[in-house]
Amino acid sequence: MLMRISILLFILYYSSTLSIAQQRTISGTILDADTKAAIEFCNVLLSQEQKGTLTDENGKFSLRIADTINRPILIFQTLGYQQDRLQISPNRNDYLIFLKSDSVVLEDIVITGVTRATLIRENPISITTVSPKEIERTTENNVIDALVKNVPGLNAVKTGPNISKPFIHGLGYNRVLTLYDGIRQEGQQYGDEHGLEVDDYNIDRAEVIKGPASLLYGSDAIAGVISLFPKLPKENDSKIHGRLVTTYHTNNNLIGNGLNLNYADDHFLFALGGSYKMAKNYRNPIDGRVYLTNFNERNFSALAGYHSTTGYTHLNFTLYDNHQGIPDGSRDAQTRKFTKQIFEGDDDDITTRPFVTDIELNSYKIPDLSQHIQHYRLYLHSFYAIGKGDIDLILGGQQNIRREFTHPTLPRQAGMYMQLNTVNYGIRYNAPKFTNIETAVGMNGMLQNNKSKDATDFPIPDYDLYDVGTYLYTKWKKERWSISGGIRYDLRHIRWDDFYVGINPQTDFEQKTDANDPKAILQFPSYRKTFHGVSGSIGATFRFSQNLSLKTNIGRAYRSPNITEIGSNGLDPGAHIIYLGNRNFRPEFSLQEDLGISFKNKDISADASFFNNNIQNFIYMAAVADINGNPILDAQGNRTYQYQQSEAHLFGSEIWFAIHPQRIKGFMWSNSISVVYGINKNPIFEGKGIEGEYLPLMPPLKLVSSMEYEMKSSLGKLISCTPRLEMEVNDAQNHYLGLSNTETFTPGYTLFNIGLSAEIKYNETHAVKVTLQANNIFDKAYQSHLNRLKYFEYFSHSTSGHLGIYDMGRNISIKLIFHF
Repeated sequence: MLMRISILLFILYYSSTLSIAQQRTISGTILDADTKAAIEFCNVLLSQEQKGTLTDENGKFSLRIADTINRPILIFQTLGYQQDRLQISPNRNDYLIFLKSDSVVLEDIVITGVTRATLIRENPISITTVSPKEIERTTENNVIDALVKNVPGLNAVKTGPNISKPFIHGLGYNRVLTLYDGIRQEGQQYGDEHGLEVDDYNIDRAEVIKGPASLLYGSDAIAGVISLFPKLPKENDSKIHGRLVTTYHTNNNLIGNGLNLNYADDHFLFALGGSYKMAKNYRNPIDGRVYLTNFNERNFSALAGYHSTTGYTHLNFTLYDNHQGIPDGSRDAQTRKFTKQIFEGDDDDITTRPFVTDIELNSYKIPDLSQHIQHYRLYLHSFYAIGKGDIDLILGGQQNIRREFTHPTLPRQAGMYMQLNTVNYGIRYNAPKFTNIETAVGMNGMLQNNKSKDATDFPIPDYDLYDVGTYLYTKWKKERWSISGGIRYDLRHIRWDDFYVGINPQTDFEQKTDANDPKAILQFPSYRKTFHGVSGSIGATFRFSQNLSLKTNIGRAYRSPNITEIGSNGLDPGAHIIYLGNRNFRPEFSLQEDLGISFKNKDISADASFFNNNIQNFIYMAAVADINGNPILDAQGNRTYQYQQSEAHLFGSEIWFAIHPQRIKGFMWSNSISVVYGINKNPIFEGKGIEGEYLPLMPPLKLVSSMEYEMKSSLGKLISCTPRLEMEVNDAQNHYLGLSNTETFTPGYTLFNIGLSAEIKYNETHAVKVTLQANNIFDKAYQSHLNRLKYFEYFSHSTSGHLGIYDMGRNISIKLIFHF
């Protein structure tokens, strides 16, 4: 199948390069009007098309435009400066632009959740951008944690430093769609025990939709979308440019390095990237080093592209290879020292497991009980103007290979071994604008196949999935009003055949077999079902003045049950959970209302958004208990969870405000507060509180306050210096699903972080960016409510009174970025 995909991609790539029209390259330099200093990361957007670029560290930019564009206009905007526009002269290609200082926060341009590049204030759905500057100065262990630091209302369910699953408004897993360069990420994202398969060092910027986005993306975008954009060449000067990133963390001794090389001329661009990270077990003041949380990760990426006056074609390849421990929480009841499994089945007595040695705890070496995840991605993305309209095309293939090694007596025998193949496709046509109306029609979907290989545990069956959706989107804009909306129809077919398991006579472990085996057990009876649904939304924005705007939206979203919800029937060894699905589940439908208001002037900026979401057929997990109400555990301490379905109601808000006095250029005091509540509307749980009325995995109220002061310098090698101070307050979570001990109460906590960023010249044309960051500076012992390791504790009778595993303690990190 991958060979067929490669042939299709090659044919499409080759055919797209055949038409070459006349074009011109517009270049220039953008400077501060007062200090004449270069402005880096300034957005340069061609108003007539969905294309743009960013200035480099010297304030320079270049952008190819078609001669056929009538009166082209460039828009310049960046944080701390007033927006400016420039009409391009037909006889001039090079410009010097001066931007005036303005403390008002940038009004970002977004492309996620819309069919054309759009100002945030004109998008009725709540959306947040994370700029290259914000990503570069963040030193978190992975890109999802970096986004959580910068986006109010975005949270993450964590299983150690390298595994973070995004949650928006209390919803996650297959309810949050992740896009990588416009292509949906498919890596068995329903699972808890593995993170996002992307190169953290190759992400340039991100956009986060907080609200239903099924209109454009179909199933799995019921809560929102995280869109990641990889780095692209900025200069088309026919020279090779590069970027080197190196990081170190003191807590888990993480060492990370990333290298990007790129080349571009007037028509062609190429890029190569690679990175490597390795880390020991992280530590905290209660548990010390947490066994089986160490990891190493390798990435490689390649890009070849062609640009013409009418558009572009990019051919991309990425490889992700991650090897990391699988924490299980096994420890001695009295000392709480970590222990390790060395036997199987009945021979494995948890109470007599041997201690993990200090050498093993303080090692980069990945233990035998671990997981190995590989993800390959090959895709083509083309965008071309057709008359006064344009067409956007995506075609790609992904392969996700997931192996979990859970047998200490046969360490090379995978407990779970699955291979997921996915073909993604999408096409969208933007019709020419007509009397203030923009219209787009499109279709997207995927074909998917999953197979278990040489494994001993089979939590889900081998299955085939066929998904397609088509939509109509329109937007009307006039003066202060902007109204947009549309409708979509989705269809998804899921099927699998009878799946039998038997006993391997050589290992005594389970294996795949067939109906001819006299001892075969039918673990997954055959299944055929087609899910379908209608999605839609309509929203409006109104600008009262240049400083004040209002937005509102109502959207209906759809989600098909995922494979583990309808098909699971067995142990997932990496998650330490026995999943029980329900093949009679119906698709989820949500109806969400959003209201937002935004204000900004030269000294203050503020945003407030409120949402109310009612979900039909909401699917959630609850622990299975014995007659005494205690969770059922197997011999190795694995819990059993049964998927349930009910009506649900979620509501909450995010409020953000920043003070940035114009008189104190570079100073900003930023504050955000977010809260979400989730209620199970099943009548049997009404008034039951923690015994069933509250939904699981609801983040508590969170307050973040940060203060920074960017000081520019024209003396010596120092260009700028920015100290930062941050306080993060997480309230106690009293609203949890305590039924059958599915969840427990989580105390509140407060963390303090400090940081310093600086930009220092190391030659006449380049600078190094240095970030020093200290998180949890007082080494606070705490447990996040969304930390899965909180429940990894076999000995509830521990005399110490501490249950579960705690989050990371103090961590001091350094990050260096060199451009050359």
